[in-house]
Amino acid sequence: MGGHVTGAAGALADELPGWVTLLRAPNPGPMTLDGTNTWVLRAPGAEQAVVVDPGPADETHLGAIAAQGPVGFVLITHGHADHTEGAPRLSELLGGVPVLAADPAHTVGGAPLTPDAALDAGLEIRLLGTPGHTADSVCFLVGHGDERVVLTGDTILGRGTTVVAHPDGHLGDYLSSLELLSTYRGVPALPGHGPALADCGAAAEFYLAHRRARLDQVRAAVAAGATTAPEVVATVYADVDRSLWWAAEWSVRAQLEYLGVGQP
Repeated sequence: MGGHVTGAAGALADELPGWVTLLRAPNPGPMTLDGTNTWVLRAPGAEQAVVVDPGPADETHLGAIAAQGPVGFVLITHGHADHTEGAPRLSELLGGVPVLAADPAHTVGGAPLTPDAALDAGLEIRLLGTPGHTADSVCFLVGHGDERVVLTGDTILGRGTTVVAHPDGHLGDYLSSLELLSTYRGVPALPGHGPALADCGAAAEFYLAHRRARLDQVRAAVAAGATTAPEVVATVYADVDRSLWWAAEWSVRAQLEYLGVGQP
């Protein structure tokens, strides 16, 4: 779920490992960019693949994912509908394949994911707890041989910045999650929307700088007399199309709560 910055958060990835396939859902829009990215991962020589974020309940898209089978399991980065709506139907199309998410509400036929979850698919898959965009947001560090990628969901996007979806999302958690992701320098980021990025760590640092600059703008707006989230949005996001102010208000409420000023 994107913010209003339209540029990429870093250099685009020139090439991805051969075991990574992108299937983009046909749901483009201001908040989904070109559409939801569904990532299909299959270790070289492995029979079963892993699917990350099935996307919306679009039969054509879900059919294209199912055609990549057999699939061992489906992973969810967070519970927003543009990533999860199609998951139950995809599980059916794949013969009851489990859908694994941190939130039990989005888990089908398996146990909710935990930081110590063991995921075996011929790939080394490590769950990274990265709350902030939502409370249940996670990323996946996936490796095979000397190749690694980080699937970032909406925590880092390929273009623009993401929304902290207050009150479920929390800015303090989000900043901590970005600091964690900043340690993965030189590892490509496979986001939930937009193009793949060459360097997850660099993108995270870009996001941190952007968030800190936004906090300074919010502080200045409050000092100038803004007392509510809508008033801050009207000042800080004055250059953004008003049709997106509702989303900006989510982030501003999270910022005000984090700063302990104004009325979130």
